[in-house]
Amino acid sequence: MSHRITIEPSGHQFDVESGNTLLRAALEAGIHLPYGCRNGACGACKGRVVSGEVDRGLYTEGALSETELATGYALFCCARPLSDLVIESREVGAVRDIPVKKLPCRVQKLARLAPDVMLLQLKLPANERLQFLAGQYIDILLKDGRRRSFSIANAPDADECLELHVRHVPGGHFTTQVFETMKERDILRLEGPHGDFYLREDSAKPVILLAGGTGFAPIKALVEHAFHQKPARPMALYWGARDRAGLYLHELAENWAANHDGFSYMPVLSEPPGADAWPGRTGLVHRAVMADFPDLSGHQVYACGAPAMIEAARQDLIGHCGLKKEDFFADAFTFAAESVNP
Repeated sequence: MSHRITIEPSGHQFDVESGNTLLRAALEAGIHLPYGCRNGACGACKGRVVSGEVDRGLYTEGALSETELATGYALFCCARPLSDLVIESREVGAVRDIPVKKLPCRVQKLARLAPDVMLLQLKLPANERLQFLAGQYIDILLKDGRRRSFSIANAPDADECLELHVRHVPGGHFTTQVFETMKERDILRLEGPHGDFYLREDSAKPVILLAGGTGFAPIKALVEHAFHQKPARPMALYWGARDRAGLYLHELAENWAANHDGFSYMPVLSEPPGADAWPGRTGLVHRAVMADFPDLSGHQVYACGAPAMIEAARQDLIGHCGLKKEDFFADAFTFAAESVNP
């Protein structure tokens, strides 16, 4: 059995299956209600039940006062509807609505994806969650006051851990630590989320996803989020790398294309060595897009990679393929070469 929830003042509606919480069901429906911990401790998801019956669930004392209870408030991360509801809540409509946090985290997993690419999985505290939009990034805060920026590679609906793809930069202070001395269970500090690179879900235009190297990380988050939302618009992923090892999750992208209608994947290598015996396309990855989509006037493009790739794609896709300037979205921090792992 499900219950229909109506949000005031937006008028947005979503359904909640029996046993599910209001927050989880809203997020699954693509409605971004604010939240922090997702377990009744912080109060960030607090909102008012205007009408209907609700089970407020278990929450930490102090997160919801007696006065708030008496006036109809609930924590939507814990509350489960017992009838159709009208609730009053702020909705996260843009990056500016998401709070930036500083949090400790524990290294949950280290896994080599390629000779120079490490998967770094960070576990957040049990009573904390980092709300973010797919495509945003975090800063790792170093002990000397410096920071290093990395895109979040997982979708927001799976937020117990954060997945980063770290490329080893020769002589790089943090990346060398990741590859040589970091161990599982080490403690780090992070700040985020940051960035305005995220999927514009108010558009029905087909999407071109353009990734270079570990620029695949935020693209992966966008794709997984889109699959979770079950989008109607087509998506085409073009992933460029120097050699076959640079396509470090090639099989994952192939599986996406095989199992999701309306999604296609095209890998492109710029300098494949003979040992790769590469049978696929070669050259600059954005040129492959231009060859396949000579008219991009009705598309959106989301690009992430090295600054030179981003700028070349911007100029050529707008100048030669009719892409509108406002429909080209790039990972803004890719231009900060000294603080980013491109």
